[in-house]
Amino acid sequence: MTTLQKTFVLLLCVVVLVLIYFLNPILAPFLAGIIIAYLGDPLVDKLEGGHVPRAIGVLLVFLAFVAVLCAATLIILPLMVRELADLIGNMPLFLEWLQETASPWLVTRFGIDPFDVNLDNIANGVMGNWQKTGGIVGAVLTRVTQSGFAFLGALGVVGLTPVVAFYMMRDWDLIMARILGMVPRDVEPSFISLCKECDEVLGAFLRGQLLIMFLLGVVYAIGLYAVGLDLAILIGMLAGLASIVPYLGFFVGIVAASIAAMFQFQDPVYLGYIGIVFLIGQALEGWVLTPWLVGDKIGLHPVAVIFAVLAGGQLFGFVGILLALPLAAVVMVFVRYLHKSYLGSEYYDTGDPEVVVEKE
Repeated sequence: MTTLQKTFVLLLCVVVLVLIYFLNPILAPFLAGIIIAYLGDPLVDKLEGGHVPRAIGVLLVFLAFVAVLCAATLIILPLMVRELADLIGNMPLFLEWLQETASPWLVTRFGIDPFDVNLDNIANGVMGNWQKTGGIVGAVLTRVTQSGFAFLGALGVVGLTPVVAFYMMRDWDLIMARILGMVPRDVEPSFISLCKECDEVLGAFLRGQLLIMFLLGVVYAIGLYAVGLDLAILIGMLAGLASIVPYLGFFVGIVAASIAAMFQFQDPVYLGYIGIVFLIGQALEGWVLTPWLVGDKIGLHPVAVIFAVLAGGQLFGFVGILLALPLAAVVMVFVRYLHKSYLGSEYYDTGDPEVVVEKE
């Protein structure tokens, strides 16, 4: 690439980041729609290859996505809401258990009392706020309707996302062809190679990692339900969601499930059962799900994953969290390309014998 081309690419990246920062409040439905279109385009291409008109293929794939989403929402969400309602309802008993059982045990074993606070006031405050809102749905609706703009924003996300997804999925190949047509001819081969590698990485993340998170949540939920834990689905899905960061889902899930089991059963034996459930989940993730669905295409170190999520949230809020890992994976593709180019450049291999002697 020439110096002018490199300058143009750098300025384009800066402009995109500035636009993301200032347009952050309205980007969520467009970003969600683009992700859905990206996930659905390979399926549409396969249908189109089977002599199905693209518009019909887009409609079929779109309806399939909607059906899966509605089914998951109707099956899982009510169970999670019920478990969360039970958790809030049992909060005074849980706080009493912390004060009268867990705290003395910690004092006896380790000489510390982490619950040396007025738990009665906390319980009264939690129950008072809970009764005022009239339940989980009431609390969410009260929070959303406090601001007309927030309500319209939430409505816009729900309404615009399917519209953006449908039209992006329909015109995906056309958009990609127009982007490719604007690339300078001398860098087209390198650009196509990098795009293919980015596509493999993004596909592995979006189609693989997200599916792994869902399957892990199901495995954890079923295992904890078999143990008899009341909050099995809530904790299982939370652990699956946290699995976007390596080992975080295992840590969060086993800690939350252990505390819930000790409060519910008052028997340390159940801690062993919970440990078995999460060890099975980790074994499935490491030996089956990740090699099968993702492989080593993403190539992100766990520390890089944590940094990307935190940095994205700090810079761009919720949109930044959604963009963090896909963008980090794409950046790693360019970093590997630059590293390879550097190793083959004259800056790395000077070919000067005197330099080699001095190094030795």
